[in-house]
Amino acid sequence: MSAVQPARRIALDVILAVRESDAYANLLLPVRLQRAKLSEADAGLATELTYGTLRRQGYYDAVIALAAGRPVDKIDPAILDVLRLACHQLLSMRVAQHAAVDESVQLAKTVGSNSATGFVNGVLRTITRTPAAEWHERALDSAKNADERLAIQYSHPVWIIRAFRSSLAAEGRDAELDDLLEADNVAPRVSLVALPGESTVAELDAYAATYSPVGAVLDGGDPLQLEAVRAGRARVQDEGSQLAALALSRVRPIETGERWLDLCAGPGGKAALLAAEAHVGGATLIANEVVPARAELVRKALAVFDPAPEVWELDGTTVGDAHVNEFDRILIDAPCTGLGALRRRPEARWRKSPRDVAHLSGLQSNLLNAAITALKPGGVLAYVTCSPHLAESKVIVEGAVKKWGDAIERIDTPAVLATITDARLDFGSKDGADTTHAQLWPHRHGTDAMFIQLISKV
Repeated sequence: MSAVQPARRIALDVILAVRESDAYANLLLPVRLQRAKLSEADAGLATELTYGTLRRQGYYDAVIALAAGRPVDKIDPAILDVLRLACHQLLSMRVAQHAAVDESVQLAKTVGSNSATGFVNGVLRTITRTPAAEWHERALDSAKNADERLAIQYSHPVWIIRAFRSSLAAEGRDAELDDLLEADNVAPRVSLVALPGESTVAELDAYAATYSPVGAVLDGGDPLQLEAVRAGRARVQDEGSQLAALALSRVRPIETGERWLDLCAGPGGKAALLAAEAHVGGATLIANEVVPARAELVRKALAVFDPAPEVWELDGTTVGDAHVNEFDRILIDAPCTGLGALRRRPEARWRKSPRDVAHLSGLQSNLLNAAITALKPGGVLAYVTCSPHLAESKVIVEGAVKKWGDAIERIDTPAVLATITDARLDFGSKDGADTTHAQLWPHRHGTDAMFIQLISKV
């Protein structure tokens, strides 16, 4: 038996763990690569194999169903993962066909029976006999309707495509749907934040970010090679997340003695930026995270500060009970489906369902109402989700406005962001209608699809 290249073995192991154990590829893959001590080239190959396969899974399933002559739900899940990994090599990479087929058959032997191994060999040989472009057309032609065709072409579930269309249509920009879906399938560059008072963009040896005044972008390589990142003085953080935190910290000048709360702080990225801003301005941040393991990640993120901010482990929906009118600024980075970060976490598109939206929207409303109760009169909160789904963003805010009436006011968030960045951020409706929220988009802004709404308590 020929040996399987370590990069392929690691990629399959991560893909199996994502499906079987709900593992996160972005957390598991770096650990596996570090443990295997692969060369830079092999680590790059394993990364492309893993993320590329997860990202294009929907399209590969359409091709596999045609080549196998059966629906993919009739194929053993582990064998299907092997076929998906092989499809990425055969249809989207410049990999020698014989190497991709032979090593995939060897991988199949480690997860399936002898008959399954023969099945893998037969399906892959069928795929190699037809050019990739022809498979693409055949897969698209197998769609039953226009949305299913988009789902195959851009490898997104139909329900997410429809949710994205609705969100874009609310801005009069539904014609941008293809651009958005395509952007979701492009691996993002590494974004960094230089924590104010701890580091500067200039010392990061990277390009200045387009919008964030404390952001930088790496072309490639390991960010841990930078001393400031290793020391925790700078962090890997999407530019959209940076803007969400800065919208709150820079909405108005900071007064010494202000008390801030990051209500859902795990894993600690935005909390670290808020803590830096608070420290420079003379405010105090408290971070809250109900899940103990995530609370430990927050403590680790905040350990760079002396003294480190306090970390609570309260149920965020109850914070208003014991802390009425207590905080000057509150960030609610609400738990959500994460549909805005599919570039970074491609497996999330296959893991989430419309039921998750319904479940999370109740929690999001409760968190927002608790935060309004805990906010001082005259204070400001930021309701943030890494999802553009209307039911997780605008609908939640509108529900709070209906409940609280004149007790709260929406702040013009795009206007606030315009004072933070020198670059023009293109928000809102094409017809010029005003909006008080900011919706960032991968295809338009190069960030995660972050929703940000600033609210003041009257």
